[in-house]
This record gives sequence, C-alpha cells and structure tokens, in this order.
Amino acid sequence: MISHMRNKGRVLVAMSGGIDSTMTAVMLKEQGYDVVGITMKTWDYESSGATGKETGCCSLDSINDARTIAVEYDIPHYVLDLRAEFGDKIIRNFVSEYLSGRTPNPCVLCNTFIKWEALLDKADKLNCDYLATGHYAHLKQENGRWVIYKGRDSKKDQSYVLWGLTQDVLARTLLPLGGLTKAEIRRMALQRGYHQLVRKSESYEICFIPDNDYRAFLRRQAEKLGKYIGPGPLKLISGEVIGQHPGYPFFTIGQRKNLGVALGKPMYVVHIDPVKNEVVIGPREALRCRAMTVTGVNWIRYDHLDGPRDVITKVRYKHEGARARIRPADDGRVEVEFLEPVYGVAPGQSAVFYEGDAVVGGGIITQTQSAHEVQNMAVAGAGPHRGV
Repeated sequence: MISHMRNKGRVLVAMSGGIDSTMTAVMLKEQGYDVVGITMKTWDYESSGATGKETGCCSLDSINDARTIAVEYDIPHYVLDLRAEFGDKIIRNFVSEYLSGRTPNPCVLCNTFIKWEALLDKADKLNCDYLATGHYAHLKQENGRWVIYKGRDSKKDQSYVLWGLTQDVLARTLLPLGGLTKAEIRRMALQRGYHQLVRKSESYEICFIPDNDYRAFLRRQAEKLGKYIGPGPLKLISGEVIGQHPGYPFFTIGQRKNLGVALGKPMYVVHIDPVKNEVVIGPREALRCRAMTVTGVNWIRYDHLDGPRDVITKVRYKHEGARARIRPADDGRVEVEFLEPVYGVAPGQSAVFYEGDAVVGGGIITQTQSAHEVQNMAVAGAGPHRGV
C-alpha cells in the first residue's frame, strides 16, 4: 500500500540503511517500480569531534546495510557525498541561529535544501521520474495541488518537517509509508527475514551530533568562527541576578532542566538576550504565548493566504497543535493569534499550519508576544527579541 498511486516509473529511493527507507525501496520494487537506491553522506564523523562508536544514517555500517539490501533486490546503488553542501547550509545555520539566541530545526532545512534539492538533481541525472523517502506522511492531489497529510501512525507522523517542500518537488515525490504504522513496517520486515533491521535501534539525535552533546559541538564550531561562548548573568524575570550560566547558546526557550540553579519550584527559560549574554528564567506562566510572527512561509494546500483563516498550529515537532487564527501581513509575513494557551514558543523553530490532517503551510517563527512581555519585565532598556 502506498500513499498515492501513479503510473509505474523509475524512482530514486533515499536509503539510509534503516528499516523505514529499506522497506520503502522493497515495497516500490515489489510494486513494479524501477528502483534506484541512493545513500547520502552528509557529515564526517571524525570532524564532528564526537567520541564513542560511529552510529547514524551516515556511518559506514549504515551505508553498507543499504548497499546489502540493494544488491539483494538487484537495485543499483549510489553514495552521494553532500558533506560540503550540508556544512554550508545546515551546520552553518545551526550554529548561527544558536549564537543569535534562537532554536533552529536542522531537519526541516535538510529536507528542503539537501535531501530533496540534491536528490532530485541526482534523479534527473539518473533519468528517474520520482524521488521516494521513508517519511511517515501522505500526499494527495486536491484542486490541482499536491497536499501533504499526516501519516496514519500518529506517533511517527513526520508531516511537520516537510512544510518547506514546493509543489514542483511534491509532484515528483512518493511517500509509501504514509498509510502504514511502524508496527506494520516491522511485521513486513520480519516476513522478509530482516530480523536485524527490526532489532536496529533508531536514533533520535541530531545526525551531525551523534553523541548528543550539542553544547560541546557548538563551542567547537563557534571557536572555528572566532566566537567565544562564555558565562553571563542568569536572571529571574524580576531582574534579580541569581547566578551565572555557562553560555546563552546552550539554552532554549521553554527549557526546564540543567538551568544550574534550584529554587524549590519549576522554573523555565523564558528569554535569551545574545547581546547582553543574559538568560532569564521564570515560572511556566511567563512562557505563555498569545501571538507570534512567522516568516519564509511556504503554502502547500493553497497558493497564498488571502485573509484570516482558523487553523491548528504546531510550534515544534512533538507539539499536539493549538487552535489559532492566521492573517497575512507585509513582506509575506504571517501573524498568528493563538485561540488557546500555548507555552514555550521558541524563535527559530518551525510553525506548521494544519486543517484537520492536511498541511496548509509552514514557516519560521521570528517573533513572539511572550518575548516582548518578558523583555518589558526583565530587561530594562533593551529592545524586543527579534529573529532575522
């Protein structure tokens, strides 16, 4: 079963060596597509400075796993070295956003500017009609547009990270796993004898930080740029300095753990000031966001936003979504008014708008009302926190 059926053709399948991408290739091959496999090399483990065993989609073991399956199914297989492009577009943005006091989402940028852009270019060179990935999401055609829908498995749904894909890209995309659950994928793998794939652990770490120590990674990358990450004041929203933090890029809005202080009640990061090197913490209520501005919006279900529209808005990957009213603003910006409480909205993260299970569009959160409120309470004389 695939999320949408088309005439069979030649398809380039992104194969990471994991169970999802493997079953994507196997399913399409069994359905009669002419499958070509490709594995991306997006980062260099040694240069990342991490310690421990090499793991993840770019490891030599993963590349070999993908190639083994390809050989078994008589699928031509290629390895595409994208380390330079990945460093320029993803890692550089990741570091820059944290140094600006924002919280980036590298997976969204990778999907938009690395996976689909680079792989479709390779697909053209290999005479492939389509590109297929193992994402858990649907594609449907409505009113002449390709629309992304949530995957059937709500726990694995990945529609959130696909908002940046344009109509030209979606028209050539196949998402075979959208109508299946993870449990069904595992059963299909077992039926074909792929017990090792089922036992293979899934990584939820950032692919270029395999040891999950993003603070050490940021410090090393900042030093390469001649930037020094140093300690600064840790404040309460009252303005009282209660300690020092090790560096503002090591914090994100809504963070509760590893604040370096114990005040006898839950406290959260509510404001980050990169100019003053300050981190402000406060109670959960200080995180409440009533409105935000979203830029760089890509519309999927419609070709533009012609007026106010009520949607469900997700402000991070694991967010269930909240009722909101969106309105078009100048320079392609979208103003979002939340119709119910939302907490911990972090500039730099993606906002994705839904109608039911359909993705209306998405963009980058650049400004929040809660940041203004905290600024007025805690940072006398400073301007409002803005993204760029």
